Amino acid sequence: MANHIELVARTLAERRSAAQERVQAGSQFWLASGSSQGPHLIPVAYVWDSGEFVTATFERSRTVSNLKRTSHARIALGDTTDVVMVDARARFVPVPAIDPDLADRYAEVSHDPRSMPGFVYIRLTPERIQVWNGFHEFSGRTVMQNSRWLTAPVD
Repeated sequence: MANHIELVARTLAERRSAAQERVQAGSQFWLASGSSQGPHLIPVAYVWDSGEFVTATFERSRTVSNLKRTSHARIALGDTTDVVMVDARARFVPVPAIDPDLADRYAEVSHDPRSMPGFVYIRLTPERIQVWNGFHEFSGRTVMQNSRWLTAPVD
């Protein structure tokens, strides 16, 4: 007979805390955007700043084109067994307009767009965040909705 370990789902507060820790401590995520040509996914570096993700990429990239068209993005942090999934709204910040301290922080985790022509910063504001580390946590996975941290489960 195989050993059976019953997995217990974390509470909403525990998941919310895990999401906050993950986004604040991390520096890499998958960024998805879409268009009529289909989905597009890229790995990028980021910094967490005042409740938003900040990343940068080529101004003429498919990602920027997609986000300018819809402003909707999806971010995935972690792996398939412990994921933070974020639906976010994108806005663009020209390189000369970025706060120098923020640009320095970004340059510590990636390249420095200030020294690379053709880049733009992207600020991604979370609208919905879901957290789970297995099927046992699929129910109750939403920890943020409408850009507000939840205090009671919604799913």
